[in-house]
Amino acid sequence: VTGYLDDCTCDVETIDAFNNYKLFPRLNELLESDYFRYYKVNLQKPCPFWDDSSHCGMRDCAVQPCPSDEVPDGIRSGSYKYSEEANNLAEECEEAKRLGAVDDSLSTETRQAVLQWARHDDSSDSFCEADDIHSPDAEYVDLLLNPERYTGYKGPDAWKIWNSIYEENCFKPQDVKRPLASGRGQMFYTWLKGVCVEKRAFYRLISGLHASINIHLSARYLLQDTWSEKKWGPNITEFQQRFDEVLTRGEGPRRLKNLYFLYLIELRALSKVLPFFERPGFQLYTGNKNQDAAMKHLLLEILHLAKSFPLHFDENSFFAGNKKEAAKLKEEFRLHFKNISKIMDCVGCFKCRLWGKLQTQGLGTALKILFSENLIEKIPESGPSYGFQLTRQEIVALFNAFGRVSTSVKELENFRNILKNMR
Repeated sequence: VTGYLDDCTCDVETIDAFNNYKLFPRLNELLESDYFRYYKVNLQKPCPFWDDSSHCGMRDCAVQPCPSDEVPDGIRSGSYKYSEEANNLAEECEEAKRLGAVDDSLSTETRQAVLQWARHDDSSDSFCEADDIHSPDAEYVDLLLNPERYTGYKGPDAWKIWNSIYEENCFKPQDVKRPLASGRGQMFYTWLKGVCVEKRAFYRLISGLHASINIHLSARYLLQDTWSEKKWGPNITEFQQRFDEVLTRGEGPRRLKNLYFLYLIELRALSKVLPFFERPGFQLYTGNKNQDAAMKHLLLEILHLAKSFPLHFDENSFFAGNKKEAAKLKEEFRLHFKNISKIMDCVGCFKCRLWGKLQTQGLGTALKILFSENLIEKIPESGPSYGFQLTRQEIVALFNAFGRVSTSVKELENFRNILKNMR
C-alpha cells in the first residue's frame, strides 16, 4: 500500500516515517509504565445480543488477572467511584477510607480531580458502553503479561462477531453485501462512495480496527508449541491470506488503507487533547512520585509530537452541514459505536475480549475528544475541568489503543521486508 489515502491529504509514506522512527519507540516506553499497563476490566459480563456459551477452551484464550496487591496503591485508590448519593453508609465510609489512603500525598487539586473522574464516569458524551469497574467481577489485568496475539479463536464464533458489527452497525442497507461476503464488492464500494463522509468514515474506522487486529494476530502467531517451549512470531501465510491483493480479490490493500485512516483519526485526537494533560494539576498518579513525573513528561512529549505531524486529518468536514441534521447524525454515530462496544461482551475468547474492549474504548475516547473540541479549548489552567473530563480507564484505553495501531503500522514494515527478501 502506497500513496494518498481517500478523504485525507495524507499519504502512507509520511505516516510510516513519522510512526516507525519518531513516535512508536516513545509510545512503547510510555505503555510499559505502571500507569498504562494496568487496565480494569469485567470479562464476566453476559452477551446482551444472543445466548452465548461458546467460550474458547484453549489455554491461549485465558487472561491472567492481577492479584490486587501487585497493582500500585495510587491506581487502586484513584479508581474507586465516590458517590455522594451512596445509600449505604458503611459502603460510603469504606469508600472514603480508600480515598483517604491516598489523600495525604495528594494536593487538593488532584484530590478534586480524582472525585471528578469518578463523577464523570457515566456521562452522556461517551461513545462506549463502559464496564462498571466497581463490580465485584471487574479485575485489574496487566496488559504486558497478557499480550494481544494469535489464540486459535476463529471460525463461526469469531465470524459471527465481525458479521454483526459490519451488517448491523455500519449504517449499511441490508441489500448491499460486504465484499467477500458474497463476491459483490463492486456494488458495496459504489454504495460507500455515495454515502456522506461521516458514514463512510465510520465504516473505514471499523475496517481499520479489524485490519489492525488481524496484523497483530499474524505478527504474533504461534509458530511452535512443544512441551518445552512456545514460540511466537510473524506468519507470512496468515498475513497474505488476509491482505494479499490477489488472494483477497483486491480487498486487502483497501483494508490496509483503512488502518492508516484509523491511525490518522486517533493521532488527531491525541493532538487535540493536549490542553487537558498539560494542566499542572493533572498527574499520572501511581504513588511513585519520580516515576509519575517522568511519565507525565514523556506523555507531553508524545502529545507535542502528535501535534507536530504535518498532514493531520481535518475533522471539520464531519457534521458540518445543517445543525439539526448534524446533531441527529452525530447521535446516530455515537449509538452505533456504543452498540459495537457492547458486542465485545459476546467475544468467546477472553484474551480477544480484553483487547477488543480496550481498543473499542480507546477509539470511542478518541471520537469523544474530536467531538469535544470546544470544551477542551475552554479548560481552565487550574482547577477541575468540568466541561470535559477523561476517566483513568479512558486515558489508559486511548493510549493503549493507539499503541496497537502504531504497532500495526510498524509490523507492516516488517512484513514488507520479509516479502521483499522472499522474492
